[in-house]
Amino acid sequence: MDKYLAEEIYTLMVLGREFEYKAKEYYMQGYISGFLHLDIGQEALSVASMKAFSKGDVFTTYREHIMAIAKGISPNKVMAELFGKATGVSGGKGGSMHIFDTSHFFYGGNAIVAGHIPNAVGCAYARKYQGIDSGVMVIFGDGASNAGAFFESLNIASAQKLPLVFLCENNRYAIGTKITRVSLFEHQSQKAKPYMPTIEVDGMDAVAVYEAITKAKEYIQEGHGPIFVEAFTCRYEGHSVSDANSYRSKQEMDLCKQNDPIAKQKEYLQKSFELDDEYIASLDAKAKEEVAKAVEYALQSPEPQPKDRFENLFCERRDYAL
Repeated sequence: MDKYLAEEIYTLMVLGREFEYKAKEYYMQGYISGFLHLDIGQEALSVASMKAFSKGDVFTTYREHIMAIAKGISPNKVMAELFGKATGVSGGKGGSMHIFDTSHFFYGGNAIVAGHIPNAVGCAYARKYQGIDSGVMVIFGDGASNAGAFFESLNIASAQKLPLVFLCENNRYAIGTKITRVSLFEHQSQKAKPYMPTIEVDGMDAVAVYEAITKAKEYIQEGHGPIFVEAFTCRYEGHSVSDANSYRSKQEMDLCKQNDPIAKQKEYLQKSFELDDEYIASLDAKAKEEVAKAVEYALQSPEPQPKDRFENLFCERRDYAL
C-alpha cells in the first residue's frame, strides 16, 4: 500500500467515525428518524474493502453509511438522506437503512438480513453473462450466515463459477445474540469451505483487509469462481441506537477498543511513511471539517415535496424485442 492510499484510507476512517458520531447526535435531537445502525469500531473493514473493490458492484447491509462514502458517494448526500431531505441520495425516501446509488455501483442498505445475498448472486450471474470482469462483492454479518438464502447463494455461485466475493463481517453478535449460541462455528468460513476457497482476516486492520479483498478480487476476475472472506471486527455501539448494548461486558469492550482500527492505521502511517503527529492531525481536521459541512448541508437542504411520494414507484415501460 502506497502513502497516498494509506492516507486516503486513514482520512476516510476518521471521517466515517466522525460522521457516525454526528449522526447519533442529531438522531438524539430528533433530526433523523427511523432506525440508525452505527458502524463505529468497524471503519477498517468498511473503508478498506470499498477501496480494494473500487470498480465492482457492491451489495451491503443497512450498516452502510461509511461504506457508501468510501465507495465515492458524497458525505453531503449521505447525511442529507439520513435527515430525510430532498438532496439525499434517494431524495430522502430511503433514510439511514437504504443508501443506494447505481452511479457508484453501490446497491446497499438492504434491510432484510441475508435478503441481499441472492441479489448479489443474480448480479454476478448477469456480469458473467455480459462479459464484465469487474466482479461483485456482497457484505453481510455473521448472523446472516444462518439463513437459508446464504447457503443457497453459496451453492449457486459455486456451481455457476460466478465472479462473487462473499465478505462476512463477523462481529460475533449479529443483533444481540452471541454467534456461538446459534451456530456450530465461531468462524463462519467453516460453512463456506465445502463450496469455495476461504480467507480469514483481522477486520480491525485496514491494511490487512485491503490486501485480503485485493487478493479475492483478483481471484474472481481470473475466472476461478466465488471466494469467501471472513473479517473479524468489533462494533463499539449496539445493534442500533435504540440498543443498550448490555449483552457485552465492559471487559470485552475494553479489549475491543485496545485494538482500535483508526489508532492502528495511524501507527501504520507513522512507521511506514514517517508521518508526524502534526501532519496526521491535519488529516483529522480535514475529515472532521468535511463532516461539519455535511451536517450543515443536510440542515439547510429542503424537505421533499408531497408530490415526490408518487415518483419512482414503477419502472418505465420499455418494449423489448423477443
